[in-house]
Amino acid sequence: MAPDVVRQPLGDAWWTGPMLANSAATLPQGHFLLEPYLYDVTSTHGDSYGSLTYMQYGLTDRLTVGLVPTFGYNRVDNGPNSSGVGWGDSSVQAQYRLHQFQEGSWVPTMSVMLQETFPTGKYDRLGDRPADGFGSGAASTTLQLNTQTYFWMPNGRILRMRFNVGQTWSRSATLHDVSVYGTPEGFRGHAKPGDSLLVNAAWEYNMNRHWVLALDLTWRHTNGTPVDGVVMHGDGTVEDYHARAGSSVTWGIAPAIEYNVSGNLGFLFGVRVLTGGFRTTTSITPAIALNYVH
Repeated sequence: MAPDVVRQPLGDAWWTGPMLANSAATLPQGHFLLEPYLYDVTSTHGDSYGSLTYMQYGLTDRLTVGLVPTFGYNRVDNGPNSSGVGWGDSSVQAQYRLHQFQEGSWVPTMSVMLQETFPTGKYDRLGDRPADGFGSGAASTTLQLNTQTYFWMPNGRILRMRFNVGQTWSRSATLHDVSVYGTPEGFRGHAKPGDSLLVNAAWEYNMNRHWVLALDLTWRHTNGTPVDGVVMHGDGTVEDYHARAGSSVTWGIAPAIEYNVSGNLGFLFGVRVLTGGFRTTTSITPAIALNYVH
């Protein structure tokens, strides 16, 4: 950095956060965060309109707890759309901060996040409307390490970086009839969603107090999903049913622009592209979000 370049103070930078990477920071005790997202997952088969909302509360300065409800509506090209807006799966989170970044140190802010997702969304007994499926039917647990650090660019502006690694373990889902797993009417059995490993890196460049450029890069490996059971036909016959979706690898990129009205209110406009992986359907997801901290 040139001697005459003024180094931007950390307190001068306002942030909304990138589109995908969770923050490693925790809220001060007694404060809360509200961050609703609206998005449209567009693929070759239709659109999945959805919302998710992070609602978090600082239980202590080091421990933040929260709830993440989701809702959705599916529009499909070859079949009936969803009958209405449906409730998706919901998650509860707890994040404990292990270390706080200090200017001049190379050690980032580090936190451990534990998330439990509950199968609150409809996933089976879908009849002639498979698009009414908004959930997985299986509870899952995610354990994730979140990190966050800061760099000063040659012009003195701050570049904030996040790097997160998380593992998700899923339990089995009991299925009846038509389901999100492609089972037919009369099916009785189980599905076991594959466990997955996620790596997410993100950067945010603070152009000025109000405007920030953000970019996420993601990689996810998901194990195969076996579906096993029987199909009970109307004539009384029973047929074994076994299917398996193979493991998949997904790459993603999500550029975004943040506009910060103040230090505790900001907006995000971004798009996520998932593609380039193995057994992965390409999708493009524009999204908008509001971030409010009190």
